[in-house]
Amino acid sequence: MIVIADASPLIALGRVGRLDLLQTIFGELAIPDAVWHEVVEADPAKPGSKEIATATWIRKLQVRDLGLVSLLRHDLGAGEAEAIVLARETSADFLLMDERLGRSASQRLGLKAIGLVGVLVEARERGLLLDPENLVDQLHLEAGFWISADLRKLITGVD
Repeated sequence: MIVIADASPLIALGRVGRLDLLQTIFGELAIPDAVWHEVVEADPAKPGSKEIATATWIRKLQVRDLGLVSLLRHDLGAGEAEAIVLARETSADFLLMDERLGRSASQRLGLKAIGLVGVLVEARERGLLLDPENLVDQLHLEAGFWISADLRKLITGVD
């Protein structure tokens, strides 16, 4: 399975110490140079940065279609644009991305996107979350990741 990740899910899970969920669910991830720069090089003290830099299950890949990256950069950040292009170039099974504009652009290009909420639902269904409500609270308080009441119910399985 090929999964290309954008920065925000990595940063959010890194801040709460749960990057392991991505490895367990997907096995391996690939990230483009711009995402590597954002999560590893821009602020090496950022929670999760060291774990991402040393993770053998995360590969850094270079995009080839710089023209498409440039076109996407009109509406998206460098990480989102490169992640979309890399997902297209590798025929990825999934693009791990939360940003609405990026997901919309990826869908127009025929890519399947999954966000952090989808990852958390999958983790709960596989029994990987002992306390999903606590993790949702941690993501909100420690990573600034806002989750609506409806999505919270979907993640926690609690009505």
